[in-house]
Amino acid sequence: MSQQINLFNPIFLKQKKIFTALPMAEALGVIVAGALLMAWFASHRVAELEQRAAAGKVLLAGRETRLNNANAQFAPRQKSPALAAELAEAEAQLAALNDVENVLRGGALGNTSGYAEYFRAFSRQNVNGLWLTGLTIVGAGNDIGVQGKAMQPTMIPNYIARLTAEKVMRGKTFASLKIDRGMAAPAAAPAADAAAPAAAAPATLSPYVEFSLQSSAAGDSK
Repeated sequence: MSQQINLFNPIFLKQKKIFTALPMAEALGVIVAGALLMAWFASHRVAELEQRAAAGKVLLAGRETRLNNANAQFAPRQKSPALAAELAEAEAQLAALNDVENVLRGGALGNTSGYAEYFRAFSRQNVNGLWLTGLTIVGAGNDIGVQGKAMQPTMIPNYIARLTAEKVMRGKTFASLKIDRGMAAPAAAPAADAAAPAAAAPATLSPYVEFSLQSSAAGDSK
C-alpha cells in the first residue's frame, strides 16, 4: 500500500515585496511636495485677502473722513427767532390774501368783473316800441332796477322773458313789476283876447305805458 506525502508549503515560496524603500520614499516625496504646494497656495491666498482687507480699510477710512467733513459742514443750525417771526408773518399775510380772494370770488364786495356784460345784454334785447329810461345795478348784480316805456303793455312780458334768457341774467328774478299809463301833457288853448286868461285843455291819456322792474332784493328794500 502506497501513500503520497505533500511536501509543498507556501511559506517556502519567495515572497514579493510590495512596499520597498524606493516607492515609499517616492510616495513620501509626493506627499511632502503636495503639502508644500498647498501651504504656498494658502499663504498666497491669505496675502491676497490681507491686501483686500487693507484696501477696504483705506476706503472705509476715506468715507468716514468725508462723512465727518459733511457733518461738520452741514451741521444742523439753531432756529433764528427773527426768521421764525418773518415766516409766521408771511404765513399770516398769505392766509389774509386767501381770505380776500375768497371774499372777492363770493361777490360780497360787489361785482369784480364789471357791468359791461349787463349793458351788452340789455342792448341786445332791443324791441321796437319799447325803450329804457333808467337802469340800476347794485353790488354783484343782485339788485337790478329797470325803468322804461312801451307802446303796448303786452310788449313788456315778452321783453322780460327775452332779457332773463341772457347768460348774465340767468338766475336773476324780478319781484315787482309796475305798469302805469301816464297822462299826456295838456296843450294850451289859444286865447281870443290877450287880457282874458287861457283856458286849460282837458288832460288825455299818454300813448305809451311806463313800467318799472325791480329785483327781489331791491323790491324788499323799498
